[in-house]
Amino acid sequence: MFMFVLAIDTALSACSAAVLDAESDSIVAGDSLLMDRGHAEALIPLVQRVMEDAGLDFEHIGRVAVTVGPGSFTGLRVGLSAARGFALAANRPVVGVTTLAALAAPFLALDDAVPVVAAIDAKHGHVFLQMFGVGGRTLIAPKVTSVREAARAVAIGPARLVGSGARLLAEAWPSGEAPPLHVDDVPAPDVAWVARLGVAADPEAALPKPLYLRPPDAKPQDKARIARR
Repeated sequence: MFMFVLAIDTALSACSAAVLDAESDSIVAGDSLLMDRGHAEALIPLVQRVMEDAGLDFEHIGRVAVTVGPGSFTGLRVGLSAARGFALAANRPVVGVTTLAALAAPFLALDDAVPVVAAIDAKHGHVFLQMFGVGGRTLIAPKVTSVREAARAVAIGPARLVGSGARLLAEAWPSGEAPPLHVDDVPAPDVAWVARLGVAADPEAALPKPLYLRPPDAKPQDKARIARR
């Protein structure tokens, strides 16, 4: 079994990297910088510092794990490109981990008997959403929906909410339903859990491809094309 996993997350409001010792399930080195922009400039120096702190070369890394979304289109491209580059240079596999699964993972590890709702603020009154049940089983598959519809969909019993959209869901919770047991509006997943999920991921199935739940906001202006000569 490979020993060290390099994990990278630039999908949301943080630029993060960590090295996990898979044998002891311990983080050898890691760092996370909260930011909404500037991931491209920050990531490579961050990874270099983490690798130096770990006292490892890339040849010691057995696998690279990277968040694939949902999240910022720009941030996803930065993380995926870097992860593929590191993996290619070291001739190692790279696996994708969703931000929703990484947000929910620590809560499921603590207690998987109570459902966990991972919600990311998608702006304009919408959230990216996934609901996990016993054993991490998916109760609601990843999707983008309005905050109000999301709250109605998940208010079916005791639940824990996590992610930048957690507070939005709690505020829109249907009257008459028992309130969420826990609300944690963390802006980004703990990169340590990206690494742990990366250890368990099947490289044949967990492909490093972006998970886009909706088209980008910026669209080409077809009607404004410049005529060819």
